Amino acid sequence: MVTNSLKNNRVIVTVDTENHVADVMLNRADKMNAVDLEMFEALGAAADTVAADKSVRAVVLRGGGGNFCAGIDLSVIGNSGLDFGKALMRPVEPSVANIFQRAAYAWRELPIPVICAIEGVAFGAGMQIALGADIRYASPDAKLSIMESKWGIIPDMGFTATLRHLVPPDRAKELAWSARILDSAQAQALGLITAVMADPVNAARQFAADCATRSPDAVRGIKTLVNVAWHQTEAEALALEARLQSGIIGGKNQIEAVMANLEKRKPDFTD
Repeated sequence: MVTNSLKNNRVIVTVDTENHVADVMLNRADKMNAVDLEMFEALGAAADTVAADKSVRAVVLRGGGGNFCAGIDLSVIGNSGLDFGKALMRPVEPSVANIFQRAAYAWRELPIPVICAIEGVAFGAGMQIALGADIRYASPDAKLSIMESKWGIIPDMGFTATLRHLVPPDRAKELAWSARILDSAQAQALGLITAVMADPVNAARQFAADCATRSPDAVRGIKTLVNVAWHQTEAEALALEARLQSGIIGGKNQIEAVMANLEKRKPDFTD
C-alpha cells in the first residue's frame, strides 16, 4: 500500500498494486468520502504514484464504505484561509489542471485504462471524479448528480473536458442547472455511466485484470487515440492512427501478442 495523505492518522486515499492493477480507494467512509482539501491533494498524488509505476497497466478507482463520493466537503467552501482565486488559476505542474480539477482530470491524463466503480452516491465533485475515468460501472441502487449549482457554484473539475463527448450541450446544461439526482438506469440511458453492474467493484477489477493481460503498447495507444482523435479533424485523426500504429507494429510487445496467440499461451509483455 502507498500512503498519499494522512488525516487524523488515517490514509485518506490508498493505492494498492497487484498483478499490474492499481486499486485506488477514497478512504473517508465516515464522511461518505466527501472531498476536503487533503483529499484533493491526495487524489492527485495517487495518480502520480500510479504514473510513476511503469508496471501498472490498469486502475480501479473506487470509494470505501459503500459510497463512491458524496461531493465536496463544505469545509472547503467555507475555508476563509484559502485563496480560491490563486488556487483556481494555478495549474499543478506538469498538468494543465488546477488542484481541484486534477482530482478528476488526473485519471484522464494517465495513459492507462481507469475503471471507476460507483456504489452508493456520486454527487457533485464525486460525479466529476468518476467522469475522469475511462469506464464507469455503477451498482443498481447508486445515485448520481452533477450537483454544484445546489451550492451556488459551477462544476469546475474537468467537467468541460470529460462530459463533452458523453452528452450533448443541452443535456449537460440541464443536468448542471437542475442538480437532479439520477438512478443508475437513468445515468446509463444518458451515457454518464458505461454499465449497471450488480457488483461494480468486482466488475471493475475483472475488466482491469483483462486489460492488464493485453499488450501495454496497444492499450495505451487506444486511450491516446480516442482521447486525442475525438478533438481532431478527420485528416488529423487518420494521421494519428497511422503514427501510433507505426510505433507499435513490429515492436516486441506486438510480436509477442501474435506469437502467444499462435502458440496458445499466456503472453509475456514488457512494461
